[in-house]
Amino acid sequence: MVHWFPFPIAGIPKFTPTDVIDILVVAFLIYQFLLIIRGRRAAHVLVGLCILAAIYGVAVWAKLEVLRTILATLAPFTAIALIVMFQSELRRMLARLGRRPFLGISQLERREVTQEILLAITHLAQKKIGALIVVERKIGLRTFVESGVNLDAAISRDLLCAIFHPGGALHDGAVIIQGDRIASAACFLPLTTNPLLVAELGTRHRAALGITEESDCFSVIVSEETGRISIAAFGEIELDVEPDRVEQLLTGRLERRDLQMSTALAQNSAAVRQQSFDRS
Repeated sequence: MVHWFPFPIAGIPKFTPTDVIDILVVAFLIYQFLLIIRGRRAAHVLVGLCILAAIYGVAVWAKLEVLRTILATLAPFTAIALIVMFQSELRRMLARLGRRPFLGISQLERREVTQEILLAITHLAQKKIGALIVVERKIGLRTFVESGVNLDAAISRDLLCAIFHPGGALHDGAVIIQGDRIASAACFLPLTTNPLLVAELGTRHRAALGITEESDCFSVIVSEETGRISIAAFGEIELDVEPDRVEQLLTGRLERRDLQMSTALAQNSAAVRQQSFDRS
């Protein structure tokens, strides 16, 4: 096997590609474990174990034989104690690894996310509660995520409905979804400056369209006046759609030419009726 350092320095072991992979895998598992226990009681238990390890080191250094003997006697049972104390965290970590592949979000997880969003917007539309949901794709939306309130929460119908509940602190603004998580709520988005649409669309719809003009994200809008659902993507907007149409957008089955065609039809219809689509 070819070593990365053909002329090793004295005292420093040779590193091979296998060693690097080994280190990266261990680091990844430790990172995932820390993400899971963050903010939980298990994190305090882990801190306590680190303190005991530090005390044992001090006992060895200071030659405190009684304390060292007690800690050394308890050490063999540490592995069993860790499994018992962290059983829920370990189970959650294994489920997370099995649920999320290394490249992006799994198809099963994507369907679950789509269903939760569909359930939420259907409920909001029936109750005529205004909402704006933005789904991030390849182009990151970190700037807009930081403009709102950070959540980093699992996507669920109940949470989305609670966020957009009238009178709530997070009601105004947009919810941004990254992967299978609600990254942020009450986010500020840029408004479209399209002169053909400024007079026809309300602020919520203009924001939904404006963000799709700057990135490749999807936007789903619910009007608080009419309860109608609209979608925006590729710098185009389609008004008054059914939940099935939203599902096509979120699952990637709606192409740009399809959205543009329906947009043109909607604009022509508005010109004939001479009324605005929405003032939400």
